Amino acid sequence: MRPPAASATRRLTETEKVQFRDRGYIKNLPAFEAAAVAELQQRFDDLWSLLPEGTDINKVNCWHKANRWVYDLCATPAILDYVEDLIGEDMFLWGCQFFCKLPGGVSTDVPWHQDAQYWPLAPKETVTVWLALYDTDDNNGAMRVVAGSHRTGLQEHGLVEGDKYVLAQSIDESKFDAADIVTIDLQAGQMSLHDDGLIHGSGPSTSGQRRVGLTMRLAPTRVQCDLSEWPNFEAYLMRGRDAYDHNPQGKVPTADEVPTKMFPLSSEFA
Repeated sequence: MRPPAASATRRLTETEKVQFRDRGYIKNLPAFEAAAVAELQQRFDDLWSLLPEGTDINKVNCWHKANRWVYDLCATPAILDYVEDLIGEDMFLWGCQFFCKLPGGVSTDVPWHQDAQYWPLAPKETVTVWLALYDTDDNNGAMRVVAGSHRTGLQEHGLVEGDKYVLAQSIDESKFDAADIVTIDLQAGQMSLHDDGLIHGSGPSTSGQRRVGLTMRLAPTRVQCDLSEWPNFEAYLMRGRDAYDHNPQGKVPTADEVPTKMFPLSSEFA
C-alpha cells in the first residue's frame, strides 16, 4: 500500500506551467506529509538491504519493474496530476531510479548533462519527477539546474572518468552562464519536475547527511523508443490511453524484489 499523499497536493498553477516551459523546472511541490516521509525512509532502508552486498544503489534502475511497492508509489494520483498538467493525460512510465549520497559512502558527483543525451526517444518530451526522501540542499549535494537550458537544444557531451561520477559524460561549464544555475533544494516529501533537455548535475555531499531521491520518468504516449538502441525498453501506461502502441508493454510486478543491474526486463521479476 502506498503512503497517503500530502493534503496540500494540488494541480499546477498557470504560473508554474509557464515556468516549466520557459525555465525547464518546477520545485517544492508538496507530495507526502511528514508521517508518510518516515515510511518512505524506512522502505528505502528495507529495499537497500535487499540488494546483493557491494551493489551500488545508484547503478541499478527500473525499480518499478521489480517492486510492487515502488510501482504503486510511482502511480500516486497526486504525482500523476502534476505531470498530467504538463504533458496531458495519455502518459506512460518507463524509468525509476534512486539517486543517493550517503554518509561514509563513495562520493557520487553527477556531472553537468542533459537526460535526453542518453535516451533514444522521440520526440524528446520525458518529464522527470524527483521525489525527496530526505531534505536536500547545497550542503548535501542537491541537484542544480541551468534554468532555460532546455531551450538551447542538445549540447556536446565529453567523456569524464572516475568512480566518483555517476555518469560518464559531461557538458563543459563554458557552454552556459553560471548565473542561470538554480539549486533544487527540497524538503523531504516534496518533489520537483524537470524537462529532459535541461542541463543539470550535482556536487558531493559535504554535510554528512543523507541525500536520497527517487526519480520517475514519464512521457506522453506519442513518444517512441528506438528499440535497436534500447531493446529492454518497456512502457507502463499510467493514465489515459495509448493510441500509438509502438512501445513494448512492461509487466506490472507483484513481489517485493529489487533490480540488480541497469535496464532489466520486467520478465525477470515476479
